[in-house]
Amino acid sequence: MSQLTTEHFIEALHVLERDRNLDAIVGLFAPESEVSNITALRTFSGAEGAREFWQTYRDTFGEIESSFHNVIHGDDRAALEWTSTGTSVHGAPIIYSGVSILEMADDQITRFQAYFDPGDLGRQIEQSAR
Repeated sequence: MSQLTTEHFIEALHVLERDRNLDAIVGLFAPESEVSNITALRTFSGAEGAREFWQTYRDTFGEIESSFHNVIHGDDRAALEWTSTGTSVHGAPIIYSGVSILEMADDQITRFQAYFDPGDLGRQIEQSAR
């Protein structure tokens, strides 16, 4: 089941990135889910928290597209190695890589955590604003 949920996550992320549509990705998160990344100042909870987290993610970029290089599945967990390329909201090129961890139960995501170099991404975004 985790493999199918992971595939749905990747598809929903692509829809969010391409179309700015949050519904598919938010619909994957359990009511008691936790969502965060290395730069978030807090953990976002539940479907509304997931909506806020993913809206903030998408609003960070002008264009963005994630490609997945390695996906490791366990019984109720997955690790996704990715690179995201696109533009800042100011149109400058952006590229950064990281790993996301998914924890799942009953075909829903119960926890999402992303790890990447925030200094590198921050410098790219800051330079584009100049």
